[in-house]
Amino acid sequence: MTEIEIWTKWESQIVNGLFPLRRFLGRSNHSVVFLTEFRAQNLSKAAIKLVPADPALDEAQLSRWQRMAALSHPHLVRILDSGRCKLGGHPFLFVVMEYAEQTLAQILPHRPLTPDEVREMLIPTLGALAYLHRKNLVQGQLKPTNFLVVNDQLKLASDTIRPAGDPATVMVKPSVYDPPEAKNGAIEAAGDVWGLGITLVEALTQNPAAALGESSDALTGAVRRCLSPNPAARPSIFDLQAQFSPASAPAPAPASSAPRLPADLKALSQAAPAASPSKARLLVPAIAVSVIVLVAIWAGMRPFRSRPNATPPTSSTAQSASPQSVSPAASSQSSGAPVSSAAAVLHQEIPALSRGTRDNIRGQIKVAVLVTVDRSGNVIGQTVENRGSSRYFARASLEAAKKWRFAPADSQDSRQWLLQFEFSRSGAAGQAIPRTPR
Repeated sequence: MTEIEIWTKWESQIVNGLFPLRRFLGRSNHSVVFLTEFRAQNLSKAAIKLVPADPALDEAQLSRWQRMAALSHPHLVRILDSGRCKLGGHPFLFVVMEYAEQTLAQILPHRPLTPDEVREMLIPTLGALAYLHRKNLVQGQLKPTNFLVVNDQLKLASDTIRPAGDPATVMVKPSVYDPPEAKNGAIEAAGDVWGLGITLVEALTQNPAAALGESSDALTGAVRRCLSPNPAARPSIFDLQAQFSPASAPAPAPASSAPRLPADLKALSQAAPAASPSKARLLVPAIAVSVIVLVAIWAGMRPFRSRPNATPPTSSTAQSASPQSVSPAASSQSSGAPVSSAAAVLHQEIPALSRGTRDNIRGQIKVAVLVTVDRSGNVIGQTVENRGSSRYFARASLEAAKKWRFAPADSQDSRQWLLQFEFSRSGAAGQAIPRTPR
């Protein structure tokens, strides 16, 4: 019997009469994660992590989880409950958390993030870390599996948070993500900076041990400083926050307006929050990914993905005849100029992409946005109908769709058009297909 078969045998069991183990999501070398539900808050999906009990450490770990459940930040995964239980005659600690659709670790096997995506990812990450460091807390285990996507928002795992300088209560094997000074298992604020630096190296290169080359741009320079062997020589999270988000307000931004994690492969249907499954794919573990990424955060930036039970996003097709208006815009992104044509479309807006972003595109990325147009020809509503393989490009398309303009109509009724965007290394294109309103 394989290890996965052993864990899946626990599916359908109920932890403490409250948390049914719906589906095995993943495991690490010290924990296992299942899909569950949290009826107390009417959540049909939550994640429950099980950790083997250790009499010498249990009380301290439970106390930490209970304290961390009181934290509130839009870019930290919420801890919903915790406690003790027995399964198969063995004692465990458990922690129930928000369900994550995707993790950064699921995106990186398929592609690196672009520098633009990494910068976008940094904004919510630095906000969450600044919140913790002000409270003299550390995340403690910054690595791709702990960068999660919850409801399209990037969040950091919370179950590893602890007071700065305290050793980990769960014995975790040291890894490349741990700073050189953490030989005793204790992590200070500078240790989070190291973990962030290693994660950014991996995000950019797909290899945490890779060299960053000779680039002297601000991002690369900051990453190098994060990886100084001397903790005192590393920038603080507040230094990095000032460098990459100088305009951000001290208070956390509302989750709805914050950057999202990318999404690169198909939407994953499961997420394994802080466990590190032997990857077949966002964030958060078991996940819903669009054939992403953003992950995107970002896409879903717009990066993160791939899972067995994933359901691809619905691809919308036009409900009326052939396109009446726009021919594909074969405009080179080097110029970024939108291409307009035909009588019904007065103005096309094509997302402008940097060369770095284009160079990271594999094949073609197609996004469909349904827009509602008023009598005067202005877009008054827009919805992504098919986000394709990247939340990053989906969001770029959504923003561009708002700026399209159509010929005025005689009817007072609003009209709908399906805007189809295509992205490739050679550039971007767009066309509009008339659609009968539903």
